[in-house]
Amino acid sequence: MKYCIPLFICLMGFSVACTQTGTELRYIASDQPFALVYVLDNNDRLQPADTLVRGTVVEVNTDNCIRRNKVEYVALQMHKPTYYIEENLTVNNPDETVLESRLFARTPASVIDDTLTSHICGQTLKGEPYDILGFDYLNPDGTVNRYRIRYGKQEGYVYGKYAVQSREEALAHYMPEWQDSIHAKVKNTFRGGEAVGCDFFPHEKPRFIGNIMPDPCYSLYLNISPAVIGKIDDYIALAKQTRINTFVIDIKDNECPGYKADAMEKYSPTNYKWGGKNKKAMYDYAVRRLHEEGFYVVGRITCFKDTYFVKDHPECAITEKATGQPFYHNKAHWPSPYDRSVWQFNVELAKEAVRTFGFNEINFDYVRFPDRMNSVEDLIDYHNTYGETKVQAIQRFVQYACDELHSLQAYVSIDVFGESANKGYTTPYGQYWPALSNIADVMCGMPYPDHFASGYAGLKKPWNHPYQTLNVWGKSVQGRQAETPSPAKVRTWIQAYPVMRYVDPEGIDYNAANIEKAVRGLFDAGCRDGYITWLSSSSLSRYTSQAPAFSIDYTQPGTNNE
Repeated sequence: MKYCIPLFICLMGFSVACTQTGTELRYIASDQPFALVYVLDNNDRLQPADTLVRGTVVEVNTDNCIRRNKVEYVALQMHKPTYYIEENLTVNNPDETVLESRLFARTPASVIDDTLTSHICGQTLKGEPYDILGFDYLNPDGTVNRYRIRYGKQEGYVYGKYAVQSREEALAHYMPEWQDSIHAKVKNTFRGGEAVGCDFFPHEKPRFIGNIMPDPCYSLYLNISPAVIGKIDDYIALAKQTRINTFVIDIKDNECPGYKADAMEKYSPTNYKWGGKNKKAMYDYAVRRLHEEGFYVVGRITCFKDTYFVKDHPECAITEKATGQPFYHNKAHWPSPYDRSVWQFNVELAKEAVRTFGFNEINFDYVRFPDRMNSVEDLIDYHNTYGETKVQAIQRFVQYACDELHSLQAYVSIDVFGESANKGYTTPYGQYWPALSNIADVMCGMPYPDHFASGYAGLKKPWNHPYQTLNVWGKSVQGRQAETPSPAKVRTWIQAYPVMRYVDPEGIDYNAANIEKAVRGLFDAGCRDGYITWLSSSSLSRYTSQAPAFSIDYTQPGTNNE
């Protein structure tokens, strides 16, 4: 279409005007994020001059065309000297700017058929091709956010960052001389999966404008009780007397949903039924007050330990082969981490919490298969639809969760057992530290000293030596971080309760002095991104008694250690 009157279009921050007969406003198209433009040299030959980002609006002079090697080039009106571009790289419709027809999966990724609800309809496999049907939008650098693809019999969306243009590139491993040499040696002693089967291509860690994560995060944990969240101003008053800058608040724990979320009503009516009445107002007030006072707020969601979800969806459960009934373990029924419906419920719940209350970050707990399963492993059915290993399934869930929550400008942290920092093997429950740290924004290890066996770090009772125990563990973490192409931050759960009596009736209390020792052990080992208190009661009086430990800037040298 030609224009003889002024026309102004603004796209991606550019404004252009068309005022001449013989010119058209078009969009740069390409099968790359950019298109090459040329100038004529003194011998009337085209020479590469610059690149323009795909999707950019340009003014094309249709009266100034040249042909070279049977290819038509048109002049761009706004450049001096005149730029020329292949005419087929300019289009009238912005929906036609992406010229790729087939791409290959560099990284296995979830295929989403409805970007509004994060519904998973398939899983791409490394090296496999898919046809390009369209896209959602272009990023400012011309890359595609999500392609709409046809993959087998499925159609849906997959993120452009996971696609490449050749099978050879797709099948390549990231820096195999470094990465494969490490992960191929890791043993699969406990049937968690081969480490080398995970994805170690670097994942860029986001930094969202308007949502700045404190560095470090000094965090208090709060449970769902009205006596806790309902007294948020009392916790704020305590925190403001210390260096606490972050609060972690439960959204859903096993058989303890915090409030009646819409995602619960849709995906898990039993969780919805037991969500606290009128709790939404309490959560709204608590998060709002915390933000008003300048705190960073994290919402905690347990994923793959959820008796209520299994009650609603027994078809999604880990089951006994002999009976077909949901498997009961550690006082709970467990949804299968292989099941994408379980993924979707927890991620939709997380997204709703971000949209409704403004959580800065979502912390996923129980991001794993059940532990202590060696004796019954062959007696249960995990319903492994995609033929994945445990470590692959857990890594891919974290990737899916990060993609969905990053689109809302929210960060993702995941809780992992302290054991996952051990060297040389993948865990039986699917947590492999380098694979998860490569994708998550924050790794939240749970190295509670009273969970360590006698003899750890050469200590007969490691739980009575918080500095040494956490320092040795923290050094193990640094070893795993060094094996990770794009390591996450490390914000560690610390024990804030007395050593459990069944572990040792003479175990120490984790009072202010011992909490300080534990945190200093972590920071001295290089785990300097912060801590979260684990105190299931969230007792204000106990937190108050521990306040001296929360008043310390651990980035500065200290002397309270062992």
